[in-house]
Amino acid sequence: MRISKKPDERKNEILDAAEMLFGTKGYAKTTINDILNEVGIAKGTFYYYFQAKEEVMDAIVGRYIEAGVEAAKAVVSAQGLTAHEKLLGILMAQKPDTDRKEQMIDQLHQINNAEMHQKSLVETILQLTPVLTEVIEQGIEEGVFHTAYPKETIEFLLVSSQFLFDEGIFEWEPHELMRKAAAFTSIMEKTLGAEEGSFSYILGVIGHGS
Repeated sequence: MRISKKPDERKNEILDAAEMLFGTKGYAKTTINDILNEVGIAKGTFYYYFQAKEEVMDAIVGRYIEAGVEAAKAVVSAQGLTAHEKLLGILMAQKPDTDRKEQMIDQLHQINNAEMHQKSLVETILQLTPVLTEVIEQGIEEGVFHTAYPKETIEFLLVSSQFLFDEGIFEWEPHELMRKAAAFTSIMEKTLGAEEGSFSYILGVIGHGS
């Protein structure tokens, strides 16, 4: 008997199966037929949701971005936290917390598709900007930040950090990475009008992940 499932449930089933296959077999070696066999669906069902394998990877990356943004929003909405505490919480929430997420990041870097990679970076920046802007505005009210351009400053900082610290674009040596992290921290403090040394916790986050 054919089992009928809700569209969202079926779509997530396809994404879960594809994510597992991309992580174990690799994106390049995984075929649409592999995904069909793993989920147990007909080709027509797959094409109802996705036109190509690239769309599947795009949707998987989108889920991770959405999860990161939701985690950031949860930190921002937490009561009793200072702007600096919220920024640290958001930074920690964006770090890969599962082997599967690490595998997806690796696969995204290996795909010979610069457009997909760029799209994921842009989407992350667009979605995180308003969340981080709210924290900067809180910091201005607290008197720890001083800038007339909270949103625009965050955009510049996000674009530079997302690009410069992307291991799929640059392959920095650990000492190079830490020097750039120190420079980035200094730039953050200056552009946000923060006290010197007040963003030192960022070095700990970057250093722990390198």
